[in-house]
Amino acid sequence: MSNETFELSEKDLKAINISKALAADAVEKTGNGHPGTPISLAGVAYLLYQYEMTGDPSDELWLGRDRFVLSAGHASLLQYVQLTLAGYGLEVSDLAELRQWGSLTPGHPEYHHTKGVETTTGPLGAGVSNAVGMAMAARREHGLLDPKAAPGESVFDHYVYTVLGDGCMQEGVAAEAASLAGTQQLGNLIAIYDDNDISIEGSTDISFTEDPSARFEAYGWHVQDVDWTTGGEYEEDYAALHAALEAARAETTRPSLIRLHTIIAWPAPTKQGSESSHGAKLGADEVAGLKKALGLDPEKSFDVPEEILAYTRRHAAERAEAAHGDWDARFGAWKAGNPAGAELLDRVQEERLPEGLADALPTWEPGESIATRAASGKVLDALAPVVPELWGGSADLASSNNTSMKGEPSFLPESLAQKEGDGPFGRTIHFGIREHAMGGILNGISLNSITRAYGGTFLVFADYMRAAVRLAAIMEAPSTFVWTHDSIGVGEDGPTHQPIEHLASLRAIPGLDVVRPGDANETAAAWHEILKRHHTPAGLVLSRQNLTVNTTAEQAAKGVAKGAYVLAEATGADGAEVAPQLVLIATGSEVDVAVRAREILQDQGTPTRVVSAPCLEWFAEQDTAYREAVLPRDVVKVSVEAGIAMCWHQYVGDSGACVSIEHFGASAPGARLFEEFGFTGEHVAEVASQALAAARA
Repeated sequence: MSNETFELSEKDLKAINISKALAADAVEKTGNGHPGTPISLAGVAYLLYQYEMTGDPSDELWLGRDRFVLSAGHASLLQYVQLTLAGYGLEVSDLAELRQWGSLTPGHPEYHHTKGVETTTGPLGAGVSNAVGMAMAARREHGLLDPKAAPGESVFDHYVYTVLGDGCMQEGVAAEAASLAGTQQLGNLIAIYDDNDISIEGSTDISFTEDPSARFEAYGWHVQDVDWTTGGEYEEDYAALHAALEAARAETTRPSLIRLHTIIAWPAPTKQGSESSHGAKLGADEVAGLKKALGLDPEKSFDVPEEILAYTRRHAAERAEAAHGDWDARFGAWKAGNPAGAELLDRVQEERLPEGLADALPTWEPGESIATRAASGKVLDALAPVVPELWGGSADLASSNNTSMKGEPSFLPESLAQKEGDGPFGRTIHFGIREHAMGGILNGISLNSITRAYGGTFLVFADYMRAAVRLAAIMEAPSTFVWTHDSIGVGEDGPTHQPIEHLASLRAIPGLDVVRPGDANETAAAWHEILKRHHTPAGLVLSRQNLTVNTTAEQAAKGVAKGAYVLAEATGADGAEVAPQLVLIATGSEVDVAVRAREILQDQGTPTRVVSAPCLEWFAEQDTAYREAVLPRDVVKVSVEAGIAMCWHQYVGDSGACVSIEHFGASAPGARLFEEFGFTGEHVAEVASQALAAARA
């Protein structure tokens, strides 16, 4: 449909006006919220849901749908109103319960909570990174399931639309993600930038005077300008916006940005164009004036004529039926011609791991020595042919993180291929030095639900991506964050690169599994357990330095899944197992230190148990009987971890002790730092003996 022939009907225009009024009514009733953008962009969202995007209100998880991300998540009503009009399960009564306990319309869109919401947004810019991840995932799915189809012609191809505002434009994560999207030439990504020149503190000129169009053109985006503010009178030109969207869909080698110039809260009589409409209710008089300007009854609230609601829902349903029917026919043809791909798709959608995965994992013999980052790399190499849906990379640290599967091609546009095999359907992602965007992109991929993705960086740089990790936990997205160089064992790089507070800080995030394996076999078992979990993000924390293998593969496989387990039991003088007088609890590289301390204590006649605790979150899931069997209530316990002790006091209790580091590190070889800061078998044995003596006194 061309620009000249596209025209909204009178019912469409009335539905848009009603959408604006509903946004104002909802915030007014609740008493707080963000009415301005949902009012001024109501027509944009209506156009997307009723004419531009492919979706199905009766099947919101339909594989063939386009994805929509409201990066400006504070404008949640923009999406809620259209989900109501299109028939996604929300009713007008739900809009009246905005931000209330138990409602389907929380303050910001929440994944898993409201049908039709693809990702949780609100932290500005985060949605942009999610959208980039979804666009990347669509391309990878094409290559994984339908590699013979040309770009844009696969049944798995779809568009990702995102709406962002001036706040998103100012956030670094959006810049990181947009830069990578341009490099990746994501022609299936379309962003609408609401340029209304307003922020909470007033005009954006007080802090934001750059030219975003020039910036995105420099990133390699296709940029169009649609200005509703030109001329003598403000005009919501939907034909122009439709034409821009058509042009964006026609651009296959670049992501598209449509810079839409608007007036916030238009046509509110006195608060349009003002920061006062951004984050507060308009007031009864202003809402009444808005409705008069829209040709609506100012005395009525949440007024949606039945004929309008029936019209919008019927229109959305008819479009969905046609699109779904066409897609079903294409999908059936693909399925008949790709039995292996169909089987893979069924397995992944049913959240089943491939048979033989456990047998494919590499194993190591006790006494061998290897860094857990290196062991993780070998695990990924082994998983590559067995788990084709798994892919990922690193924030420019692949050789240090060991996150590149051996022999797997890079995920790159053809024009940027570095070696034979690289291309748009490759498997190794090069995120660049963009930790925050990497986290958001991983979440976007994970939310797409077809593939599993991981991304690596140093543990100390988890700080740069913490917001994305937190969102993964909120959404229960199965993103895997690979964090290497996990302690003062980093050594010579010094305190800027040595994590101290990071393990405790990450464990403080509800719903995040922090997994710090103690050796190579535990690392393999950790990967297996992470892949079993389809609704939980995980941080896999790995060492730079070599660690002695203290477990058998069988022991690790059984123990790691429980989060903590008895690695070495206390024994008496005759070598037989006895009840422990001391329990040493350790993670990661400190497991080896605890094993050495146990030898010293045993020689001194103190029966000592070593517990390896790779994941405290998994341990917390076990029943009370198991937890108390591993950590007996009345036995003195000492934790050993090269980080702050904040999270360990609940395990060691008042009678126990913590061997920890409560200050920043230093630049020196890692082994020397372990000695200087007390992470030796001798020092741990001394601390444990003192704790035992104090408990007996």
